Amino acid sequence: MSKPKPKSHALRILRVLLALYVLLALTACFLDFTGTSRGLWGGLANIQFLPALLALNVAVVVGLLLLTLVFGRVYCSVICPLGIVQDVISHVSGWRKGAKRRFSYSPAKPWLRYGVLALFAAAMAAGVGSFVALLAPYSSFGRIVMNTLAPLYRWANNGLAQLAEQAGSDRFTEVALWQGTLPALIATLATLLVIAVLAWRHGRTYCNTLCPVGTLLGLVSRCSLFGIRIDTGKCVNCGLCAKQCKAACINPAEHAVDASRCVACMDCLDACRAGAISYGPRLRQRSTPKPRDVSQQPTTQLHKAKPVDESRRNFLKGTGIMLATAAASRTQEKMTDGGLAPLADMVAPERRTPVLPPGARGLRHFSRRCTGCQLCVSACPNGVLRPASDLTRLLQPECSFESGYCRIECHACSQVCPADAIEPLDRGERVSTQVGHAVWVKELCVAVTDGVRCGNCARHCPVGAITMVKLDPQNPKSPEIPVVNEERCIGCGACENLCPARPHSALYVEGHEEHRTL
Repeated sequence: MSKPKPKSHALRILRVLLALYVLLALTACFLDFTGTSRGLWGGLANIQFLPALLALNVAVVVGLLLLTLVFGRVYCSVICPLGIVQDVISHVSGWRKGAKRRFSYSPAKPWLRYGVLALFAAAMAAGVGSFVALLAPYSSFGRIVMNTLAPLYRWANNGLAQLAEQAGSDRFTEVALWQGTLPALIATLATLLVIAVLAWRHGRTYCNTLCPVGTLLGLVSRCSLFGIRIDTGKCVNCGLCAKQCKAACINPAEHAVDASRCVACMDCLDACRAGAISYGPRLRQRSTPKPRDVSQQPTTQLHKAKPVDESRRNFLKGTGIMLATAAASRTQEKMTDGGLAPLADMVAPERRTPVLPPGARGLRHFSRRCTGCQLCVSACPNGVLRPASDLTRLLQPECSFESGYCRIECHACSQVCPADAIEPLDRGERVSTQVGHAVWVKELCVAVTDGVRCGNCARHCPVGAITMVKLDPQNPKSPEIPVVNEERCIGCGACENLCPARPHSALYVEGHEEHRTL
C-alpha cells in the first residue's frame, strides 16, 4: 500500500504566498522604468535590513530584530528577495527524478559564517563599498534583475513601441536595452552563478554561510521565542524532516534544530508524516510518552495523518500582507532636444573624479551608504546613472551623460534610494547643489575646428553658467566659444550631452569629491 501524502501545512502555504508577493513586487520595481510599480510597492525596498541599517532607519531595524527575536528568521524566507530566489531555484531542482529528498543535516560552519560577517563589518567601517555591494543580499538581487531580466523586458517594450509607431500610436516609448557596464555585468553573473549552483545542489548554503544579514539575524534567532519543535514521543526517526530541510539545520539523531540557521520555511511540517514537528513556543518542547514500541506498529499506522492543532493553523494569518492587484501603465513622455540629423555615438570622457547624483553629498558619504542595488539606475528617466567600473566603487552608480543629462526638475533617484545614500532635495536645493563643473576642451569644439556658429551648450544650460564670447575679440567675424562660470555651474551635464562634437564632447563635467552649495 502506498504511503499517504501529507497535506500542505497552513503556515507553509501562508509563507509561500507572502514570499511570492514580495518577490514579484520587488522584481516589478526594478523592471518598470515608468515608476508605476515603485509607487505601489517601493516601500518593500525600505524594509530590507541592510539598506535600513545604512539609512539609520531605527524603526525598521528594530522592527526586523524584534520580528526575528519572536518568530525566528522569517525575514530570510519572506522578506529577503535573494533568499526567496534561492528557494525558487531549490524547488525547481527538486523536480528532478530522485531529487525530492536530497538534503541532509550538516553541522554549522561558524568560522566561515562569522569570518565573512567580520570582513563585511570591517568593509562597511572602512567605506569599501564594492565589497559591501558584492555581499549585500537585497543589492545582489537588484543587480541580477537589472542585468538579466530588465534587458528582456525592455526588448519586449521596444518591440511594442515599434508596432505602436507603425499604427500611429505613442502608447509605448523605446528605451535603452541595458544601462550597465561590463565589470558590473561580470560581477553580477559571477554572483548569480554561485547562488544558483549552491541553491540547486544544497538549498540555503549561501544564505547560511556567506550572507552577512543571515548570519547577523541568526545570532538573534538563537533566542527566538517561536521556532520548530520536535516531539520526541511522536518522532519515528524516519529522517524525512532533515531530507527536506534546505537549511540543513535539523539533526534527526538528536531531535534538535539549529535555530540560528532555520529560516522558518515550514517545509519540515509538510515532510513529517508522524505529526512530530510543529511550530510554536520553543520553551515548551513537547515529549509525548510512547505507549509501546513504534517499530512494531504497522507501516500504515506510522504514517497515518494526525489531527492538526487549529490554534497553530491560524498563528501567522494576522501578519499577512494584502496582495495588491492594481497595476497601471503610464506612457513615458518622449524627450528630445532638437537636431536635424542623428549624431555618432558619444564616448564617455576620462574623469579624475566621478560625478555623483545630487543628494549624494560626496564620495565619502556615498561610498559608505550605497549598496549598489541599482534601483536608482532603473528609476533614472534620463539614462544618466549607471554602475561604476572603478574597482574601488564597483557596482555603485555614477553619472554619465552619453544618453541624457541630469534635469533640475528630476529627483527620481533620491525618491527610491532605500539606504539614504542619495538624500532628497527640493527644487531650490537641487539648483544650488554643485556636483561638479563643466570643462571646455578647445581642440574639440566645432566652433574652433570647423569655424561654425554653435552655442548649443549655452542655449541648454539650465542655470546660465555658460556665456558665448568671440574667439578673437578683434575680429567681428570670429566664431563664438563657450566660457564656463565655474561658480554657477552645477554639473548637470546638459552641455556635455548636447555638444555636437563627436566622439568626444568639447565640454565634459568633472566631479567634486564633496558637493557644494552655491
